[in-house]
Amino acid sequence: MNGKWEGATKIIRAREILNEAITELEGVPNLDIALRVYGHQSPITPTYQDCNDTKLEVPFGPNNHSKIKNFINMVEPKGTTPIARSLEAAAEDFPDKNARNIIILITDGQEACDQFPCEVARKLKSKGINVTPFVVGLGIDLKYLNDFDCIGRFYEASTLESFRKVMKSVISDALLNTTVQINLNDTYKKPSETNVTVFLYEAGTNNLKYTFMHTLNFKGNPDTLTVIEPTMKYDMLVNTLPKVEVKNITIQRNTHNIIPAYCPQGKLVTRIKGPTKKTEVKVRVSQAGKSITLNVQEVNEVQNYIVGNYDLEILTLPRIYHKDVAVNQSAHTYIEIPGSGYLKYKTYNPIVGQIFKVDGSDKDEWVCDLDPEKLTDYFYLQPGSYKFVYRPKSAVSTDYTSVKEFRILSGENTIVNL
Repeated sequence: MNGKWEGATKIIRAREILNEAITELEGVPNLDIALRVYGHQSPITPTYQDCNDTKLEVPFGPNNHSKIKNFINMVEPKGTTPIARSLEAAAEDFPDKNARNIIILITDGQEACDQFPCEVARKLKSKGINVTPFVVGLGIDLKYLNDFDCIGRFYEASTLESFRKVMKSVISDALLNTTVQINLNDTYKKPSETNVTVFLYEAGTNNLKYTFMHTLNFKGNPDTLTVIEPTMKYDMLVNTLPKVEVKNITIQRNTHNIIPAYCPQGKLVTRIKGPTKKTEVKVRVSQAGKSITLNVQEVNEVQNYIVGNYDLEILTLPRIYHKDVAVNQSAHTYIEIPGSGYLKYKTYNPIVGQIFKVDGSDKDEWVCDLDPEKLTDYFYLQPGSYKFVYRPKSAVSTDYTSVKEFRILSGENTIVNL
């Protein structure tokens, strides 16, 4: 706890948050709290560490908040980290073994003595000791997380603000024991989807109550939420593409609630094939058969979509359309775009005109209009055969209409004099 953490030592930062947390517990009915400390009596040396350095400094009592805060403010870290022995001793500190007994264990390191905190946890259970441990790790290396998995519920606090939120969450969970897990299920009904924002509204209203970035914990399971108030019903909006809604959700008190939402996703990617003169291309995406734009993404951008079929309008010149493109669970769907060529035209007098793509049929495809104020201009066009149809801007007779054909190759320059 002497290590540096956000501009001070961990013990200083821990004091700040613990004082806030203990203050919040003042006035809570039917609640007794105590303080056990380890690694604070015997200094550790290169040849010795006191693995029995654990002590109940403030016994259980209903109004001992000030005593606990006073001790926290004066205690200094000196020794080792006997987590297993402290956990075993703490289980014996409770005066009433039939009460709902909870241990909140705060540590900035792994077990340094016995190396078997899991064994202690099993021993307590075999004795029928009803203890629920919550383990809060301050800046612990992630490779040590599994060391605490067998003890109880583990919370990682990598920053000061996350430590503050974790303590609020742990206390809420310990006192109310109402938890929520949001399962974003895939096509196999497994909660594997994540990394999207979730909004919880008061049911039937636009009153936004909670905003979460959905997270899978270090085990790969949806993270447990303990801050949701169970006194109202909710409408949930999952910000996938397209959005997924779950209406009229009820949160049951004093139990673990699971809210499922069917959110299977796959990835859609457009990419340019072969040489090109333009690498920045936008792609308009809509649900198959629907005209409303769902998203506009860049070429080579990887974007998640709910499993289903989509229509794509690729904003090249001319436009490229792909209908009923299938997006499948956890798979990449690739759409390839031919590389563009570069067209530059020059004229000595202002003209009015248009460019058409010649596809071999009687119906040439309009591509774009020419700017009558410019004597030269350029375009990035898809490969193929084209033609200009134009006349002098000043002409007052249709007889001055001219047609000039040209060809565009991927990655090549084409210059046309009109």
